[in-house]
Amino acid sequence: LFVYMAIGYGLRKGKILKAEARDAFTEFVILVTLPCMIFESFQITLTVETLQKGLLSLFVASSVEVLSLIISNVAFRFCKKDEIPIMRYGTLVSNSGFAGLPVIENGYGLDGLFYASLYIIPTRILMWSAGISLITTAPRWERIKRVLFNPGIIAVELGLLRMLFEPDLPLVAVSAIHALGECTTPLAMIIVGMILAEIPLKNFLSGKALLLSAIRQLFMPLVLLLSLRGLHIDPLLTAVATILTG
Repeated sequence: LFVYMAIGYGLRKGKILKAEARDAFTEFVILVTLPCMIFESFQITLTVETLQKGLLSLFVASSVEVLSLIISNVAFRFCKKDEIPIMRYGTLVSNSGFAGLPVIENGYGLDGLFYASLYIIPTRILMWSAGISLITTAPRWERIKRVLFNPGIIAVELGLLRMLFEPDLPLVAVSAIHALGECTTPLAMIIVGMILAEIPLKNFLSGKALLLSAIRQLFMPLVLLLSLRGLHIDPLLTAVATILTG
């Protein structure tokens, strides 16, 4: 994963690829490869145990988002007024879909990716409702539409239908979906590297960035990890939830 990031960093730092290329890659991942990866994760047999763990994944994710809302409302009262929206947004919304899912797929396979695909649903809903309201204004229906027609959510819905009814998809479609989904991990990490190349090094070491990182990448995952282990939750689900929370 770090090799992919280094490639993206080098391509952007060396001005081989422009910012427009990064934006195009990002759209391609969000609209095509990531939904394909999510859809393929539902290529498993539906059992009572699978259903229970899937619902548990949704419950854990929803609990984390409630914690995120609480923290975002109290943790940044001392920030400057113009910093509050982006700081609160960073607390509310993790990068669980774009960067998190490739990490899960790379480390835990289809089983982990199945739980991860359900886990990101509450995050996506919060991102396009409370999250987006912090940094822009949009009519309520526009926000609802962004939630309902988010490519990741649509992929989950289609994946659930596939798992329930087990249709015989054409082999060419299955092969294409698999191949496109496999592109997600390298492309997503290359994009992350390109983004890092555009950020001055001093920004990584600013007090606000370190505070946000400490809360989002350390405090929240650690609290969740200790809680799930204390409750003896399935180790795979615990790992997936902890990684995506961070």
